[in-house]
Amino acid sequence: MSNTPHIFEGFGLELEYMIVDQETLNVLPIADQLLTAAAGSLVNDVERGNFEWSNELALHVIEMKTNGPAASITGLAAGFDEQVKAMNQLLKPMGATLLPSAMHPWIDPYRETKLWPHGYRAVYEAYNRIFNCQGHGWSNLQSVHLNLGFQGDDEFGRLHAAIRLILPLLPALAASSPFVEGRATGVLDNRLEFYRHNQKRIPSLTGDIIPEQVYSRRRYEEIILQKNYQDIAPHDPERILQDEWLNSRGAIARFQRSAIEIRLLDIQECPAADMAICTAIVGILRALVAEQWSSVSMQQAFPVQPLADLLLCCIRDAEQSVISDTTFLRLFGVDDPQLTAGDLWKILLERTLPIGNEAHHCLDIIIKHGPLARRLLKAAGDAPHATRLHELYRQLAICLAQGEMFLA
Repeated sequence: MSNTPHIFEGFGLELEYMIVDQETLNVLPIADQLLTAAAGSLVNDVERGNFEWSNELALHVIEMKTNGPAASITGLAAGFDEQVKAMNQLLKPMGATLLPSAMHPWIDPYRETKLWPHGYRAVYEAYNRIFNCQGHGWSNLQSVHLNLGFQGDDEFGRLHAAIRLILPLLPALAASSPFVEGRATGVLDNRLEFYRHNQKRIPSLTGDIIPEQVYSRRRYEEIILQKNYQDIAPHDPERILQDEWLNSRGAIARFQRSAIEIRLLDIQECPAADMAICTAIVGILRALVAEQWSSVSMQQAFPVQPLADLLLCCIRDAEQSVISDTTFLRLFGVDDPQLTAGDLWKILLERTLPIGNEAHHCLDIIIKHGPLARRLLKAAGDAPHATRLHELYRQLAICLAQGEMFLA
């Protein structure tokens, strides 16, 4: 336990990208070829100093992550930019490139998905057998995972309570998936809309996405994990999936590494935007954990259902979602009877983001122009032609390659 970081002393970041054809932007299932080119032989993971590359469930998705917890999020954007450039350099001779955003805008996952067929495939095969991983909710979702370290039950309970409160607000800042199979669905965060249904065969695995009110390891294992293991057991006779990562809520406790992993963030157009959003989250969580606006007991007492209801609104309407739950707002020290999720983010960032922080540029764009999904819709229109979508996502690929924000 002494080797694990205290709250806000260790941060793990994981970023997922699509591999696509340079010209058509159709997905290319060549993550194994990329990892082979990087390592000299077929591997699941490649260590690159402070970073690491690894495979994912779908063969057209690649993950880059911090190689262990980083002491600060500041400065990580430049490091991730270097990983993007290195990946793109290896992909170029293969006629491929990386594409950002949380969903491919026109993939047919039932026709185009190929699952990772190499090491660790037993886990993927088990998931595929139980849930059929060909659909959007499995093979067409790219996200950012933010891991926050803690030590012991007291730190876990404080951090888990704070994270539960901020989870519903995340799509208002990070939604980047407005298109599915070539059309705008009217939902800003389609990745999360598919994610919350992808394991409906065994509902306890995702619950209501918002975690239950449990604030110790013993209670967490009793209330959440044991129920998960019990419900998956008839479908998993070899016990391949009996692990804490089976839990698929919007934030999951990873007691084996003393961290809570936040899973509700759509990936953005460049690492600077992702790191800015994570910086914003951490700043607000610091204030909540420090009881700056409300006591820990008040935070821990807030129930699941209103948080789950707000999350659904933000999945659909992102920053334009209206928040009228005054009890919820008071937990953040806000006395307004009603305001949008975007306005709440603006208020909280003005209170918590230090002047001069490198996250300001990206967050100012998001607050002023909306999350990436809103900017994409503004640029494409509500009924975009295939050619316009291709042009738009070509711009996103350039944004990622050059480390720049997208503006409609």
